[in-house]
Amino acid sequence: MDLLKLVSNQVKLGEPLPFGIRDERGKLLLARGQMVGSELQLEALLSRGIFVDLDEVKALKEGRKYEADRQKLTLFDLWEQIVWRLDRLLRGIGTEPGFPARCDEFAGQLMALVTRDPDIAIYLSVRQDERRLSLYGLTHALHTALLCQLMALRIGWAPERTRTLVKAALTMNLSIIDVQGRFAALGRLGEAQRAQIRAHPEQAVEQLRAAGVDDEAWLEAVLQHHEHPGGGGYPANLMQIGELADALRLADVFMAKISPRVERAALSIQDAARQMFSEAKGSPAAAAIIKEYGIYPPGNFVQLASGELAVVIRRGATAHTPLAAAITDRKGMPVVNTQRRDTAQPGYAIKALAVDKAMMQRLLPERLYGLVE
Repeated sequence: MDLLKLVSNQVKLGEPLPFGIRDERGKLLLARGQMVGSELQLEALLSRGIFVDLDEVKALKEGRKYEADRQKLTLFDLWEQIVWRLDRLLRGIGTEPGFPARCDEFAGQLMALVTRDPDIAIYLSVRQDERRLSLYGLTHALHTALLCQLMALRIGWAPERTRTLVKAALTMNLSIIDVQGRFAALGRLGEAQRAQIRAHPEQAVEQLRAAGVDDEAWLEAVLQHHEHPGGGGYPANLMQIGELADALRLADVFMAKISPRVERAALSIQDAARQMFSEAKGSPAAAAIIKEYGIYPPGNFVQLASGELAVVIRRGATAHTPLAAAITDRKGMPVVNTQRRDTAQPGYAIKALAVDKAMMQRLLPERLYGLVE
């Protein structure tokens, strides 16, 4: 496949794409006919580099059918595509019919993706790309939804109740998706944007009702996800809130804490868990979140007893003994082929958390998980 790098004026906002957009390896990100909905999302695409298959461009010019090369998609490719599918779902709430059914279908597909490999889902929520902060509104919704799913499964909620919670997580911020991305990437909000944020639970419920959503449990969770038991939340300063809303609030707050923004670094999983434990007062949902992410979740960068630096890729039999992929040798030199290390073995035990942003940004997650050479 011959690829041509695209520039900003070759992608028109709000218009169907005349060709598929691909990454530097030729993997499809957005298919022909899909749309890029905002300047922030276009910036996020351009920051990583976007390309078009030259054969597709030639086929379109010649009026012939384009036959794409069939490439096997990894789970990471599917997670990338689902970000843009969520964008289309949320932006189409007022213009495309059948939103409740389309949202339910999307929730089912997301939950199936999480179920296929929960550790990869957690990895993606922990190891967020700081070069793509403008997509925060979309990625935060997805990460909160997957956390809600894992939390509900651990508690033992019924599948339909869990699905309702996932749909609430996906739609809780639908009226401020762009505002969230702007704040995460630029760190500046005007008074109008602050007012939007204060009003977004009620605005989201209004949009959902107008689109045909009549599931009161879903709507209540969205409306109350910024309320606090005992008062002090918004928009209504309620003293008591629903169980789904409280679970969504906890997942939302935890995910926000471990997500980077331009004005602050992400809080470590360990610090976020300690804060949640002290603030949640025995909440089963909070306990489930802490147990799901553990002490060293997939995505953590760690120093091993062997001297190697490694990235946690799978949870282990205990919270202290995950499976990791070594990315340096014992002297700290980067290695071509990552080696899996069982940290339950004393020679590879985790000695400390490590931080090396430059190295982490160069790491291909497919390589860590053995999906590519």
